[in-house]
Amino acid sequence: MSNNKKFARVLGSTDVIALAFGAMVGWGWVVLAGTMISNAGTGGTMLAFAIGGTAVIMIGLAYAELAAAMPQNGGEHVYAHRALGAGASFFCTWAIILGYVSVVAFEAVALPTVLEELIPGYKVGLMYSIAGWEVYFTWALVGIVGAIGMTWLNIRGVKSSALFQAVITVLILAVGIMLISGSLFNGSSANTEPLFIGGVGGVFSVIIMTPFLFVGFDVIPQAAEEIDLPFRKIGIILIVSVLMAVAWYILIMYATGRALDVQALAGSKLATADAATAVLGGSWAGKLLVLAGLGGILTSWNAFLIGGSRAVYAMAEAKMLPAFLAKLHPTYKTPVNAILLIGALSIIAPLFGRQALVWLVDAGGLGIVVAYAMVALSFIVLRRNEPDMERPFRAGRGPWVGYVALLLSLGLVLLYTPVSPSALLPVEWLLVGVWAVLGAVLYGYSCKVYGSVEIGH
Repeated sequence: MSNNKKFARVLGSTDVIALAFGAMVGWGWVVLAGTMISNAGTGGTMLAFAIGGTAVIMIGLAYAELAAAMPQNGGEHVYAHRALGAGASFFCTWAIILGYVSVVAFEAVALPTVLEELIPGYKVGLMYSIAGWEVYFTWALVGIVGAIGMTWLNIRGVKSSALFQAVITVLILAVGIMLISGSLFNGSSANTEPLFIGGVGGVFSVIIMTPFLFVGFDVIPQAAEEIDLPFRKIGIILIVSVLMAVAWYILIMYATGRALDVQALAGSKLATADAATAVLGGSWAGKLLVLAGLGGILTSWNAFLIGGSRAVYAMAEAKMLPAFLAKLHPTYKTPVNAILLIGALSIIAPLFGRQALVWLVDAGGLGIVVAYAMVALSFIVLRRNEPDMERPFRAGRGPWVGYVALLLSLGLVLLYTPVSPSALLPVEWLLVGVWAVLGAVLYGYSCKVYGSVEIGH
């Protein structure tokens, strides 16, 4: 990589933690808490997050070692290329880009949807209906304006994006701490009874949701060249961010369970907001918590736009995608064309309505867990083929972390297949197929035009 194309190393420890933690703490903790506690009980839900969090930590350990050993933007792209070759690298990175793009696009729909909780009835100007979802002019406009703003912010520099991320993340933490502390003083342990609902099946119904709430730690490797820290510390911070997210979800579930009994949970649309109202003594608290959830949308949106644009850039830099996507902004040192590409997709996303983008998110989830499996496999292969490679952060002495991460990742992949109750719908498989065909065409075109691929150093 030539000097005039280098990224600016400007991200410190706080920036990186906020980037990853903010990505993992989105809107899900606000909208899903009631459903999960109703399915498994407060104790069952907390246990499920402990189990699911442990699984993600194992996958995160494989990422941490590789990120510290190969601190280059592109993350999965770099690891799979070195361990498995160009074809596997394209497959892995193309899969995770689907996941990143799907989240970024969906956040442009989540933003106007959440705004309805704060400004009821603001939707006017019905335009059309897609998959049963009515698209209103003002509703779509909020999402489009949000997407334009987020794209502009990311072009302006990763430090600006990180500062935005840190500020919003602190506000989310403050509101969450208010809910947790309020539940300890004004909640009741009697509300958590029964601790377990539905037995093993209830716990499992929550476990299958947890990995997708933890998606986001993987944006750290994507921006590795922009992190100004010792390489070993990159791996440590990645694991710290996952541990923080695990603790966050467990404590939020505990607080919600203490605040609302089973009957209140069953009748609640947004359980965490109702829990805040109950233990903090006013409807203002519920609205404040919805605002924190809205902040979670913005932090996830920001982080996945950063991660997705870096993945696209890395593929273009390696001659796997058209070269114009490897352009860095001359002033801000951001992958401007890659950001504009993903930003443009998020700008048009609200026009497709919510249901169509739910299909895209589900398909994107499969792409993310496939990439996780490829990273775990890369970890195993590199431990075997390059035992003397410098590893500032080591995840255990032997390759056992990689094998455990691979098994867990493959288990997550199975959740999307017809053997699972959470299998993808036919239309979602169609989206996966279209994405795969598009990838094959682009890869074939790139091989024909450029002849070979390379990884920048």
